Amino acid sequence: MPLKILVTAKRVEDPESKIRVKPDGSGIVTDGVNYKMNPFDEIAVEEALRLREAHGGEVVVAAIGGEKQQTELRAALAMGADRAILVRHDGPLDALVVSALLAKVCEQERPDLALLGKQSIDDDQNQAGQYLAARLGWPQATFASKSESLESEAEQKKLPGVVVAAGGKSARVVREADGGLQTLEVQLPAVVTVDLRLNKPRFASLPGIMKAKKKELKELAAASLGVDLAPAVVVRSLAEPPRRKGGVKVADVDELWKKLHEEAKVL
Repeated sequence: MPLKILVTAKRVEDPESKIRVKPDGSGIVTDGVNYKMNPFDEIAVEEALRLREAHGGEVVVAAIGGEKQQTELRAALAMGADRAILVRHDGPLDALVVSALLAKVCEQERPDLALLGKQSIDDDQNQAGQYLAARLGWPQATFASKSESLESEAEQKKLPGVVVAAGGKSARVVREADGGLQTLEVQLPAVVTVDLRLNKPRFASLPGIMKAKKKELKELAAASLGVDLAPAVVVRSLAEPPRRKGGVKVADVDELWKKLHEEAKVL
């Protein structure tokens, strides 16, 4: 049965860039900072493409943000997604607002499966997927990771880790839990968030990049979706972690004990 899959592609700071906090603590210095698709979302896009290849259907990639967010959407289209939706919003966001906007998109698109990265690497909140499932009243499976039951590495590279039943009514997800792996079966439609070990995202080919330029990228104004856009969580200030002090050399064990006892107070 063909599947319609909605997958997210959030724009985040490249972890290879040097992040500096503004002198007034109001945010980070964006000059010279590179941006990319959230790595967890990139894995979600790859998983959506593998599911489409296995079952047929359509992959719709969605994101929330300003005009520059189109870059990440085009990257997902170049990987192979069929079309994209940009919810235009230039203000601050939190997981509650993100989930509310994505819920409206899901209500319009009516996907069989919503795939999200388990978290974004900029704020690491790990909340949007869970909120989305609650808003939609859909089952959820978080932290989807690769099943270890596949017979060969070649199979692991091409098969989806999220297994959808032949009738398209349920999905089986192997997730990481404390102490091992847990297998869940959820009825579709459902929300699944993906972990790092689920797959290795493909590189966009040159033909894929050229085709992406012609694929549909629809824009929706966030204000038109009837969602309260005021974030419940507001970042008041940012600060860099304190610099680590340099180490010192000690002459003998007695001096080491004295410093640990009197200065560090750990003994």
